[in-house]
Amino acid sequence: MTADALLALGLLLSSSSQLRVAGLPIGPGEICMVIWLLLMLAGAIGRISSPLTPAFPRMLIFWAIFGTAQSVGTLTGLATGEDYDVSWFMHDAMAYVLLAAVSCMSVIDPTSGSRLRRVAWLLASVGNAWLALQLAGAWGLISIPIDPWFWERFRGWSSNPNQLSLVCAVLGLTSLYLAESAVRLPERIAAIGCLILPAYVGRLTQSDTFTITLLAAGPIFLAIKLAMSLFSSDRKLIVQRALAWVAIIALPLMLASTIPFAVSDISEARQLAMGLAKNNGRGATEEANLRLFLWREALRRGFEAGTLGLGPGPHLPIPPSIVAARASYGVQPDDMNHPESTSSPNFEAHNTVLDLFTQGGLIAVLSFLWLTGTAFIIACRARMAGLATLLGGLAIHAMSGLIVRSPLFWFAIALCLVSQERGRKSVCGQSASPFPLFPDHGILNTTYAGRIETSSRL
Repeated sequence: MTADALLALGLLLSSSSQLRVAGLPIGPGEICMVIWLLLMLAGAIGRISSPLTPAFPRMLIFWAIFGTAQSVGTLTGLATGEDYDVSWFMHDAMAYVLLAAVSCMSVIDPTSGSRLRRVAWLLASVGNAWLALQLAGAWGLISIPIDPWFWERFRGWSSNPNQLSLVCAVLGLTSLYLAESAVRLPERIAAIGCLILPAYVGRLTQSDTFTITLLAAGPIFLAIKLAMSLFSSDRKLIVQRALAWVAIIALPLMLASTIPFAVSDISEARQLAMGLAKNNGRGATEEANLRLFLWREALRRGFEAGTLGLGPGPHLPIPPSIVAARASYGVQPDDMNHPESTSSPNFEAHNTVLDLFTQGGLIAVLSFLWLTGTAFIIACRARMAGLATLLGGLAIHAMSGLIVRSPLFWFAIALCLVSQERGRKSVCGQSASPFPLFPDHGILNTTYAGRIETSSRL
């Protein structure tokens, strides 16, 4: 239980960049994960003959391929005379080493499924208390020497609002998974309750990516549930399959019937969309142009490197619009963690696939797609629509940041990879909940140019 709590705390605190001592590359989150790693290694040595889960070789294969791709990219960069920003290069290299160790040890033994479900419960419950504490500091209820605001956007104890929005998305969708897989009513009510605060805080960050995730989570979850009912071989689900087919057949007709109303209300829909976006949609065009510029630059740099990559770290020059905007705004919020203007290219594409393309080339991109696709398929086979929706939400966030540096992403991948193992072991009656009330009963189954922030960093 102590190890589970350490991992949950490490996952939460890893995004609290403002809690780090100035000048140090690690903070309380990383320290918790290192201590957890030592405890897990000590336990693994004590049961050296225990069988490994199928998830462990998958994770190991990914990191072997990924590490090779990063090494080849580094050699390519050195051969072509790439001018590295050493601080960011070392930052990413160290982060990948720590994440590889944590993710592999998360799925190493047959009890990983039950253990990670306990961590999920701790993450959802302690995460809500952690968010509440940050809100209390922002509202002046408690005195904490941390600036929780990025201009009008809430960032809590993170260095930028996008970091906090990713945490809120993972906490909310993890709670959805716990609610779906719950058997007892108190457990389900508790999980649903854990959904509310992350949704509220996520909206305070004014992250457009979080808003899209929030709006898409319901349809994704229902679509996956429908697909599971359609292709299930369980005879008890005949009625559910019939209802699913009726819904699918009726859906085109329902959509066709709404076209006249959609056309007549298109202006209202546009106003609603602008209201949901940060700053009421002001600067949306500039931000879209900026992202397109960064993505084109990432593709150009990746192809210039022969699709082999250039190694860890960012490899794009800071766009002139960003440099001009920083100068015009003058004083920046405290504890900002963004690349400074230097002779070295040190800006990111703010897109996971494209950033990996510049770092490890096509090999890194394909290995990433293979692992996430495998995790999604396993979650669907385990009939865990909540886990599949969690991956869907992370895929949306991957469009606007490099999420492979976030420990929460690897926790979600590990949770999906061991979902089948947990389901099989749960039949034997093992409890996977950290709370006596909630035993496990065997579920088988950026802003515009002036304010763009760097993606969440470990």
